Formats: sequence, C-alpha cells, structure tokens
Amino acid sequence: MLNLHWIDILIVIVSVLFTLGAGFYFARRQSSSDLYFSGSKTIPAWAIGISIFATLISSVTFLAYPAAAYKSNWILLVQGLMVPIVLVGLIWVIVPLFRRVIRLSTYEYFERRFSVFARMYSSVAFILTHFSKMGTVLYLVSLALSTLTGLEVTTYILGLTAVIIVLTLLGGMEAVIWMDVIQGFLLIGGGLLCAGILLFKPEGGPVYMLTEAFTMKKIDFGPYNFSVSELTFWVMVINGIFYALQKYGTDQTIVQRYLAARNDKDAKKAAYIGVMGSVPIWALFMLIGSLLYVFYHTGTASLPEGMTSDQVFTYFIGTELPVGAIGLVLAAIMAAAVSSLDSDMNCLAAIGVEDFYQRLYPNCTDKQRLVAGRLLVLFAGISTAIVALLYEAWDGQGVLGVVFQLYAIFSAGIVGIFLLGLFSKRANKQGLHIGIAACIVFTAYAVLTTTKINDTLILDLGHFNFPHHKYMLGVYSHIIVLVVGYFSSFLFPSPKVDDSLTIYGYLKHYKKQN
Repeated sequence: MLNLHWIDILIVIVSVLFTLGAGFYFARRQSSSDLYFSGSKTIPAWAIGISIFATLISSVTFLAYPAAAYKSNWILLVQGLMVPIVLVGLIWVIVPLFRRVIRLSTYEYFERRFSVFARMYSSVAFILTHFSKMGTVLYLVSLALSTLTGLEVTTYILGLTAVIIVLTLLGGMEAVIWMDVIQGFLLIGGGLLCAGILLFKPEGGPVYMLTEAFTMKKIDFGPYNFSVSELTFWVMVINGIFYALQKYGTDQTIVQRYLAARNDKDAKKAAYIGVMGSVPIWALFMLIGSLLYVFYHTGTASLPEGMTSDQVFTYFIGTELPVGAIGLVLAAIMAAAVSSLDSDMNCLAAIGVEDFYQRLYPNCTDKQRLVAGRLLVLFAGISTAIVALLYEAWDGQGVLGVVFQLYAIFSAGIVGIFLLGLFSKRANKQGLHIGIAACIVFTAYAVLTTTKINDTLILDLGHFNFPHHKYMLGVYSHIIVLVVGYFSSFLFPSPKVDDSLTIYGYLKHYKKQN
C-alpha cells in the first residue's frame, strides 16, 4: 500500500475532474441521436485515430501485458503484430463499404447481405463479448488501484463507473473521442516513464538491461515449432489474422469511428493511425514486463516472497517511482480504463438503439432514440459495475470463465459471416444459417470437452476431446461458418445480391473512378 503524497493525489483528482468536465462541456451539443452516436463529422482524422488506439489499449494492456512478458515472453504480442499486415490489404475496401451501406450499426451490413437473423446473431455476439470484457477491465483496474492505495476495490468500481457514465451519458461520441485523445497521451506518458526508470536506474543502463532481457529470452516470440496443440508462434500468427479481421471488420467500437470521420480518406487515415499507434505501445508494455524480470532477477532490487507475476508491476509502481510520477501512472491506469469503457458503453447503446429499440418501435422519433440511447448507456454502466462486483465477491474466479464460455458458444464465427458476405456472391442466407448452426455445435463440443469443474471435464470423450490450444477455437469457428456456409448455399437457389455489398461492387466503382 502506498503512502501517497499530496501531489500524486492532486494529479489523480485533476484527471478525474477533467474527464467529468468534458462530459458536461460536450453535453450541450448532443441535440440528435446521430450527433450522439457518430459525432459532428468535423473531428479530424488524427483525433479519431488516437481514439481507436486508446480504445484498443485498455487497462488490460497496462497491467496484463507486463505480467505476461514477465512470466513468459512476447508471444502474445504476435497477435497484435498481425493487425497492420492484414489491414494493409483490407482497410481500403472495409472503410468505404461500411460508410456506404450502413447507417450506424455494423451488423446492418449482415442483414442487408443475408438476413435479420444474421444481424441479431452478430449483435448479440458483440454485446456478450463486450460486457464480459468491460467487467474484466473495470475489476482489474480497480483491484490494481486498491492494491496501490489501500482503498476498497468496491470504492474504485463504483467511483470509476460513475465517472465513465457521466462522460458517456452526457457527451456522446464526440466527448468520448476527444477524451480518448487526452487519455491516450496520458497512457503513453505513464508507460514511457516506467520503461525509462527500468532502463536507466540499474547500473549498466539500457544496454545492460536490454542485453540481459535478450539473454534471458524475455524478448522472444517462441516457441517456433509448428503445433496447434500448444501456445506457439504460429498459433498466434493464425489467431492474429482473424483477430484483425474481427476487430476492424466487425467490431462496432471501431466501425463507429469510421462513421465519425468527415470522408472515406479521413476514415482510412484514422484506421492506420490507430493501428500503427497500438503496435508500438503493446510492445512498450511487453518491454516493461521483460525489464521488470531483469530488474528483480539480477540483484538491482528484490521482491517480497510469494509475489505473483500479476503483482510485480503494481509493486514496482508503488516502490520505485518518485513523487508525482506515481500520480501520473495512477491517472494513466484510470485513463486506460476510461478510454476503453466509454467507447464500449456508447457503442453498446448504439447497437441497442439501432438493432433492437428501433426494430421494436419503427415509428420512434429522433428524440426518443436519443433518450433510449442515454438510458442504455446508464444500463450498460450499471451492468458493468455489477459484473465487476461479482468478480470481487468471488475473488475474480468463476464468473469470468462462465462468461467467456457463453460467448464462445453463442457468438463464434462472426469473421466467417463477414468474409462470406464480402467475397461470395453465391452465398445465401439459408447456407449461412446452416454454417452458424454447425459453428455453434462445434464450439459447444470444444468448450465442453476442454472445460473442467473441480478438475473434472464437463464432457469427457476421451481421444475425441478437442485436442488443440484454446486460441484455435475462435479460428476454427470462423472457418466453419465460412466453409459450411458457402457449400451449403449450393443446396438453395442463387440469391440476387446487391453488388455494393461485396468487394466486387467496390472494385467496379473503383475502376470507374480511375
């Protein structure tokens, strides 16, 4: 527990007050649901790009990446390294496609290309995965702050929830984006500060620390053997390809940023800024974890007995940082949570209004849409706090596994749907529905035959249990929807597909313009 200096406390208080102030400042501009969810269309590309970056770099990055590198190496970073490679090939078509064919919800594309069921399935998938993620982020950051300051975890859960709700409820997407810009810089500053101290404080300086990190294989991406049954470099490469497609092609938090840009060119530029900014910061926090290992295993400093890898970075912050720097890092940890959760809340509300409320009340006015959106932000915030409080009550155990298992069963294969719609004119809704059904059955089998309760598998099929690493589950689910959906489509009449919903329509449009 820290004995915080008044300067550190002041930095944290100013950070919180500034966030609240932004919500009130932008509140007066939220006169319509379009402004609330998509902004004024005047936000510059660089700001939207930094907002994408800040959304991707959550408190999980700030806290979990150093722990992962400390415990193992940089293998988890491989997933992030695949993102720019995939985007270079697809962002030029994904951005104009969404800006042309959808109003607000990413999953409107799935309805226009296939069916209402495809849209509802994808929307529910987004909701489930983001609720589980939001509760995790809020709990982890509250736990870290509690460890550092001695205040109860519950205090931080409720306090952070209130701040994020006020910002998102009042300020809408415009406030979210501009606060993400500020919080993004704060997060970068906190990470650079910690890395700088780790590099320059020990005798020998940066050269010694980096040399030792390489020697100890803490800066490494192995194992490199080609196996999908264990966590290897190639598992993360394959997983990273589908992660990039899912995040930038089907995730509402990112697609909604495309819609906030002034034009296609700005939206593409924002996407590239977000990606190119995220990868170095992911690497920075991996580097922090590697340097922490060297710092505490070469005699520079020592750790209390029994400390786990998850606690090392928090201990370093509390014992090695000077006055003022601690406040900056605490503010950065909170900023990382705010910049991720405010985006999730706004986007969940957008999905709720566009995919569900408006379908139930097709004649609703814009004012009613705006009110419904704000109520959904409030509901999302309260629900996130409840999930985080459940984590606290159960010491972070139990509910997390249940949530992710449910998400795996009911929401897998979204990238498969997207690729099927984008690249195949022959695919139809009947074939897709069969693909989704096959995906759900497969995912249920894989989860049940790999999940243990009291050290006993829920479903033990012996040699027929799912044999591969859990990260491959998501990969296979997307492939199943794509392959089964495509070939099942030949059992039904060929559909009339609007060319603008496929890559072929975009290519025709591009050739005419050039």
